[in-house]
This record gives sequence, structure tokens and C-alpha cells, in this order.
Amino acid sequence: MLAAGIKGTQELTVSTANSARTVGSGSLDVFATPCMIALMEATSRKSVEPYLEEGCSTVGTLIQVTHDAATPLGMKVRCESELIEVDRRRLVFTVNAYDEKGRIGGGRHERFIVNSAKFQEKADQKAQ
Repeated sequence: MLAAGIKGTQELTVSTANSARTVGSGSLDVFATPCMIALMEATSRKSVEPYLEEGCSTVGTLIQVTHDAATPLGMKVRCESELIEVDRRRLVFTVNAYDEKGRIGGGRHERFIVNSAKFQEKADQKAQ
């Protein structure tokens, strides 16, 4: 059952592929803010997937986070999410990211439960 308290965790290693220099968010070889945000979204999404009805998915609609500390190439980053509110189809998470030396960022993230086929069909109609 989808309820507050569901937690998720994921880990990655900072590489040139997810560096600020490579993704264009900066000019340094450190973990990129957009990649931290993507990790937070993925961690939240994956944590609730087992609880969704068949044919449903979630989409990110809001993210309010800070990126407080740089992480160099080669260091591991761990993200933790916790579902703190369920309001019909709206899901609210706290998200935090840590490297091997401590917390590097965190905040809140919202997702909405959608019917996957209907959502994709509506999005595809924009291209016509």
C-alpha cells in the first residue's frame, strides 16, 4: 500500500559522465547539480514503483533542493528518499544526497501518479 514512510536509496560513483563540465552546468570536474537532481528523482520514483497499480507510473512535477558541497570524480554519492505525504495522486518526498564525507544536498520533491498510456498519448499528440 502506498503510504508515508516508504524509503528509497541509490548509489553511484562520480565520473566524467556526470560531472558539471560534461553536462554543461559548470566548468569543473565535480558532481553536477543536474545529475544530483536526476538521482533524487530516480530514487524517489523507484521507491514507490512496487506500490503502484499496473499501468501507472509517476512523473516529477516539483523539486526544491540545495546542492551544498562539491564531490570530486571517483567518490561515491548515495541518495536517500522518504515519502512523507500522499495526497490522492500527489506524492511528496524528502530527498538527501551524501558523499563519503557527508551531506552534499537535499530538499523536497513532488511526483504525481499517472496512467502511463494516457500520459504518453497526450504527450505524443504535441508532435502532431
